[in-house]
Amino acid sequence: MFKLSPVAAGCVVFLSVLGANVQAQDAVQALDANGNPISQVTVTGIRRGIEAAISIKKNSNSIVEAISAEDIGKLPDATVAESVSRLPGVTAQRDARTGRAASISVRGMSPDFNGTLLNGREQASASDSRGVRFDLYPAEMLGTITVYKSPDATLMGQGIASTIDQRTVLPLDFARRTVAASYRAQRTGAHNEDLGSASGYRTSLAYIDQFANRTVGVALGVVKFNDNGPEQINDDGWGGTTSTATYNGQTVTVPNGLRTDVIHNPNTNKGLMGILQYRPSKDFLTTIDLFHSKNTDSPKRTGFEGSTCGSTGGYDPVGVLSNANIVDGVAVSGTCSNFKGDIRNNTEVAVDTLNSWGINSRLRRGDWTFTGDVSGSRVRHDFTRYETTAGLVGNTPNADLDSISWTGFDGRSNLSALYKTALSYTDRSRMLLTDVDGWGGGLTGTQQSGYVAIGATIDEIKAARFGVRHDVELGPLTGIEFGLNRTNRTKSRDTDEGSLLIGTGPYGAAPMPGSETVVTRQSGIPVASWNPLGSLGSVYHQLAKVDQVIQTDKNWHISEKVSTAYVMASLEGELFGLPYRGNAGAQYIHTSQGSTGLIVDNGRCAGVAGQACPAYAIAGHHSYNDFLPSLNLNVELPADQVLRLGIGKTLSRPNMSDMRPGGGVGLDATNPAGPILAGGSGNPKLEPFRAKSFDLSYEKYFEANGAKGYVAMAGFYKKLDTYILRAPQRVDYASTGFLVAGIPLPATGPNAGSTVGMLTTPSNGSGGNIKGLELTASLPFAMLTRYLGGFGIEASYSSTLSSVTLPRSGITVISNGSVNAIPLPGLSHTVTNMRVYYEKAGFRASIAARKRGDFVGDIHDYKDDASLTYIKGNTTVDGQLTYDFGDTTMLKGLSLTAAVNNWTNSPYIRYNGDPSSVVENVRFGRTYSLGASYKF
Repeated sequence: MFKLSPVAAGCVVFLSVLGANVQAQDAVQALDANGNPISQVTVTGIRRGIEAAISIKKNSNSIVEAISAEDIGKLPDATVAESVSRLPGVTAQRDARTGRAASISVRGMSPDFNGTLLNGREQASASDSRGVRFDLYPAEMLGTITVYKSPDATLMGQGIASTIDQRTVLPLDFARRTVAASYRAQRTGAHNEDLGSASGYRTSLAYIDQFANRTVGVALGVVKFNDNGPEQINDDGWGGTTSTATYNGQTVTVPNGLRTDVIHNPNTNKGLMGILQYRPSKDFLTTIDLFHSKNTDSPKRTGFEGSTCGSTGGYDPVGVLSNANIVDGVAVSGTCSNFKGDIRNNTEVAVDTLNSWGINSRLRRGDWTFTGDVSGSRVRHDFTRYETTAGLVGNTPNADLDSISWTGFDGRSNLSALYKTALSYTDRSRMLLTDVDGWGGGLTGTQQSGYVAIGATIDEIKAARFGVRHDVELGPLTGIEFGLNRTNRTKSRDTDEGSLLIGTGPYGAAPMPGSETVVTRQSGIPVASWNPLGSLGSVYHQLAKVDQVIQTDKNWHISEKVSTAYVMASLEGELFGLPYRGNAGAQYIHTSQGSTGLIVDNGRCAGVAGQACPAYAIAGHHSYNDFLPSLNLNVELPADQVLRLGIGKTLSRPNMSDMRPGGGVGLDATNPAGPILAGGSGNPKLEPFRAKSFDLSYEKYFEANGAKGYVAMAGFYKKLDTYILRAPQRVDYASTGFLVAGIPLPATGPNAGSTVGMLTTPSNGSGGNIKGLELTASLPFAMLTRYLGGFGIEASYSSTLSSVTLPRSGITVISNGSVNAIPLPGLSHTVTNMRVYYEKAGFRASIAARKRGDFVGDIHDYKDDASLTYIKGNTTVDGQLTYDFGDTTMLKGLSLTAAVNNWTNSPYIRYNGDPSSVVENVRFGRTYSLGASYKF
């Protein structure tokens, strides 16, 4: 439970009361939130957004990149992640289910290394990690996004890679009442081979006003998005490896198996925003902001899978190859008997709910400025997952089993073959809901006709801050800012999951409800389809699965208390005759963290689904301190040039799931060196990733013929002092608390009778370095000649290298192949962005492309666990055309917009360590949209 510091609460109340006594008549003039007179902005549209972003970059004392809305509710793209990913050194990872950009990598590091803020306040996350899903922040509700690439002592919640600050609009920054409404109809999944597309819409409304002689400002916003979910295909290469079979006395290469799915993923999002500002005078301001967003994904997957000639379980006999055409040892075509195909109907529902709020009061007294701030951010991630199998019952005689034939197999990829089965998988009288292959352990285990997982992850942050700034004139020192910040964070995950059973006994079966069928795309095999959501109790009953991994990895609670004292000096002067400005500061941070989890008694665990492993609660605690100095120095060179230097120490906190204390241990009898105790756990004493950073940036700004632009070149170097690795370590289990009475010790070999064994756990190890170069240009062509007025280009290129590689052991990597070490997650060696635009006489048009190289990405696997996977680089192309009706027309304030996203139908491809070994290929099709907006 968070308890607001009495000092912080008193400061906010004190500032509010004191500010309310200031005479309101001082506020007659239209001022912005900083107390400065508002000037009318005449630049509109694309140029407005670009020039506002250039102004933020140029005037910042830190090394930053920025995106600014072209108008109210009009960032350059539909999502925050897509807009931010156009910045130099920034790229996005697409969601494998929707194709939309969802998470952000900066300078070759995974999303977990970013600090994400809303109005300057740290935000909670929906997953086990700290990385924020940006699709929870509708672009229509934001005004600017600033990416800080160098550290700043006054920023809380910074990350090693960057700090991303999203800012909503402030009503007192506007000169008058403004109302803006928009509606956009869209079609997703268009021109995606012969797959079905889907309809959807996106609508928003914003109201901004000022009252009481401009002492009160109000901003309200609402956004709603709905996508019915186009048809998608997912062809899985069955792990990417081939298999062998015997034919006419020789061993030949055959396809290992097939899996092909048809997916629909309806998605909705609802967002609300409210901001209230009170400014009785130019010296006092209180701002209250509320932000709510709810995102729902409901993917439904219908597919078909099976092992061609091998076995996937106790009920699946090995097949016999016949009628084969052998070319160079490869069965290019052939038929295998004893085939048991599985019809898969899986359904998920994931609901992410974000609530964020803040109260900020600022009071100026002469050269002193006092600021008090209290805030909260809470995300709840609710998930439900049903997996079902249907096919021939486990005890079906071999003579009645199916056979599978294939043609066109190239000997390398299981996806190269076309398959055909002898039986019909739409025949509901034979294809029953059942444990087709004995995945629950067969006759020696329990039935597993499906699987269900229901749970929730809750992340909550509450913070209080008090700061003071004193403006001075003391040599190069122009101001000193200092303060205290306290952040309390709790995160918990609770999961209930287990096998789905039908009736009793190993061969329980039931007919599949409904009559719907789906044609799988990889080979055109039709299968029976149904939606199992809510079938627990009516079709299935649940057998709890409470083995070690589920108990320890999916049920935990973490708390974190972070106290930060900061001080920063503002600097300004001349150096060798050149003016400079900047800041120097430091943060002193004390962290106290606690956690609770479960220890599993593997000695009395049967290791079979539904048979409980005894467990007991365990707690952990740890505290540590960090000192983070920082320096930002900007030298203003002649001809509107700026040279920037940023130096500092930064940290990124570990994934909270890795901080759990729970785990388990058992006897590993398969160890090549002899039996040994082995287990896995979290680490409640885990400390952050820590790094030193060095940034150098050169910028040249232009202004000609009423147009503004710039070019920039930046280099960076990050020395990772510590990096968290999950690897086996030799420990004495007698001192860990994991070893309980029922666990047997090794009886033979070099470890006989020893309590020393291997524990796979996350720990702070040595790091490496990351370095890179970023080139940027924002050039309106009017700077060259007025005849090209309206045309312009934005382009960036970044190259990033890292010495960091992660050992394969201890890390969950899906389809890793034979690779023993993996590169730094999130790192694409090269990232390129380009946007060409035209804006004149009411017309606005732009074409944008984003390209990134291959990388290791973060995904959630079929068990709802965070995992790594190899993802091929891609290029996405988007286009937009808008017409704004002029001020002299009857339709003043109306804009019409047409857009296309993913024009080239760029696929999402995962591979098995080797880029030529594809294990998943998903195409999303184009998204067309047509809409209108009106502002008055």
